[in-house]
Amino acid sequence: MKRFAHSLVLIGVAATAPVWALSVPAESTAKVLPDNGAPAPGTYVAGNLTAGSASVVPFMAAEMEANHLSTIDATASSASSSAKPIDDITFVRRATENGRKEVSAAREALPQLKQPELKRIAEMLVSDHTGANERLSKIAEAKGWPVPAPQPAAPPPSGTASSDFDATWTADMIAGHERSIALFRAQAMSGEDKDLRKYAQDTLPTIEHHLAELRKLQK
Repeated sequence: MKRFAHSLVLIGVAATAPVWALSVPAESTAKVLPDNGAPAPGTYVAGNLTAGSASVVPFMAAEMEANHLSTIDATASSASSSAKPIDDITFVRRATENGRKEVSAAREALPQLKQPELKRIAEMLVSDHTGANERLSKIAEAKGWPVPAPQPAAPPPSGTASSDFDATWTADMIAGHERSIALFRAQAMSGEDKDLRKYAQDTLPTIEHHLAELRKLQK
């Protein structure tokens, strides 16, 4: 009975041993088997593997993949946590400056744009961004926040526009709207002031619509 109990204990220890304890023996090598549907050269023969070693390779691959994904998730989480949203006053300054630049660029481009659809978009930008800028100024003034002083108007363009003016202007407007969308999305999600956060949420779809219209005409 004592010998039987001792055997049971040894069996229990072997069953619970970690899979890493089982490995492919050092003498195992790839063997060429007869051409009778057997595995191709370069594969391990089951008879050469110790108990449990058939599961070691897939287990190692799964473990390496899990570790790789964990590293990626940790890196992304670290980058996200390190990014700090800008404060409300900084948002007012950046949004005001960006909006004024887009209005000014659209007004200056109107006489030079050749495509009728681009002219229509330029007029839409002037109207929409002017209205958004006025609303933002009212919010800032009501809260006592500083608003950037208006820049002097640029002189009207002279001469004939270059042959690629439409394409250049469209690319510039797309880049500017992409920056504005990133700014407004951050404010809409994490802005401290509820009125300013609501303004960003209301204005964001308009800017996204502008970007979609510009991308349709980009060449």
